[in-house]
Amino acid sequence: MSTPATILYCRCAYAQVVPSGVKNEVLQRLCDSDTSFETVSDLCEMAAHRDPRLQAIAACGNGLRIAACYPRAVKGLFQQAGSPLPADAEILNMRSQTAQEITESLLRPASAPALEEALVP
Repeated sequence: MSTPATILYCRCAYAQVVPSGVKNEVLQRLCDSDTSFETVSDLCEMAAHRDPRLQAIAACGNGLRIAACYPRAVKGLFQQAGSPLPADAEILNMRSQTAQEITESLLRPASAPALEEALVP
């Protein structure tokens, strides 16, 4: 099974705005899968400190999928840190989506369209 180049999972450790049940279930499903992923404690903190790892993440190329918060907020954090995300980065919102929706999108093969694309006639 083909997987995306990079999956990034944010624990949102400091703001604590993501429901614990959702973020814990997403993390558990990622750990149970055979897919490699990177986890960070808090993207907001990383952006505030202009962490150089954000530049490396943004530069990873096609297939970047991020489980975090609101897409506009995540894009803004990377922009603020001087490392804008690629236009095709897929950002999944653990504040408003279910753990199942998020993990299905994170773990789908790279060649499969995103859920929104698949639903468009």
